[in-house]
Amino acid sequence: MEAAARLRNYPTSPRKMRLLADVIRGMEVSKAVNFLKYNAQHSSIPLEKLLLSAVANWKVKNEGADEGSLYVKTIFVDGARTIKRMMPAPQGRAYRKLKRSNHVTLIVDEKTSNN
Repeated sequence: MEAAARLRNYPTSPRKMRLLADVIRGMEVSKAVNFLKYNAQHSSIPLEKLLLSAVANWKVKNEGADEGSLYVKTIFVDGARTIKRMMPAPQGRAYRKLKRSNHVTLIVDEKTSNN
């Protein structure tokens, strides 16, 4: 049985978050947690928390089951709201600065013989 966790409106660009999401997709949970814990990228901290939250949700659904065979079944990053700001530019102009954010959905599942 699978369990999901969602991170909403995290203030970093979806492209930066997808770099890490693509790496941990399909990985075992223990390896993914270690990878995210020691990664230097800014987005690794919220992804690690999200992964641990999904594992906790899985434990609640499957009491007494072993979590050693869990893996990241699905992870995807969607764009969220974009805050528009103006930045002063030369000769009285202004440049538009886009501050992007994202939504992350992570699903963990138990690895079986046919997965």
